[in-house]
Amino acid sequence: MKEVLGWIRSITFAVVFALVLGIFVFQPFKVDGHSMDPTLQDEQRIYVSKLSHTFSYLPDYGDIVVIDSRVERDRTLMDDIMGHPLVSLVTGQGDDHTMYVKRVIGRPGDVLEFKDNKVYRNGEALNEPYIKETMEYVADGKITVPADHVFVMGDNRNHSTDSRDIGFIPLDHVMGTMIENPLNM
Repeated sequence: MKEVLGWIRSITFAVVFALVLGIFVFQPFKVDGHSMDPTLQDEQRIYVSKLSHTFSYLPDYGDIVVIDSRVERDRTLMDDIMGHPLVSLVTGQGDDHTMYVKRVIGRPGDVLEFKDNKVYRNGEALNEPYIKETMEYVADGKITVPADHVFVMGDNRNHSTDSRDIGFIPLDHVMGTMIENPLNM
């Protein structure tokens, strides 16, 4: 009986440790779709550092991030718990297609403009060698990224649902920043 209790304690510790790691430190995600072509492919697994989410760090320009696209609602700790792969597996809630993988283009206070098939940030055209093809999107006027928000876009600009469609992303909806996979280098 003592041995069984030891096993139960070890398994419980391992599950709790995995939950804490996945909620606060790092988590795997799967790319769903082609909005990040050619940088990332559909169904590709990526690993995300959640430290920026846990400690509310502002991601850098060009960082590839996972966002919760439900920007119209507030996020809670329960959202983080329910989004953990182990919890999703147990509850049977699988992929709900609300998490998007995108690239950070604008940070708070940045003025963005879309003209001449390019993105302009604070008056300067961005050098974006990672995009799939020339962007066909044009918008009238300039937009300013509000405080505590970021503006994100997919690398496949002509086939991406991103901040142009869903709006600015609150920082608490940035789930984390992609970690370079040493096996893919």
